[in-house]
Amino acid sequence: MKVDATDLKTKETDDRGRVYLGTEYANKRVTVAVVEVESDKPDDDELAAAYREASESAEALAAEWSETSDEAWERLDE
Repeated sequence: MKVDATDLKTKETDDRGRVYLGTEYANKRVTVAVVEVESDKPDDDELAAAYREASESAEALAAEWSETSDEAWERLDE
């Protein structure tokens, strides 16, 4: 069977995995093939990369804050 790419439709599922096809399919037999499934959630590699980036950013911010705090205390001692 040959499928024309223009005939393919992308639909989003609800929270229970159901798809609303529309009224044009009412009272008709419909055959559906799942070609690809994409997740809304990041995979483990993406989560690990985001965690590393946040950790590095937090370390840099803590170091910057420490320097600023030291400068503020030194000015108070003057």
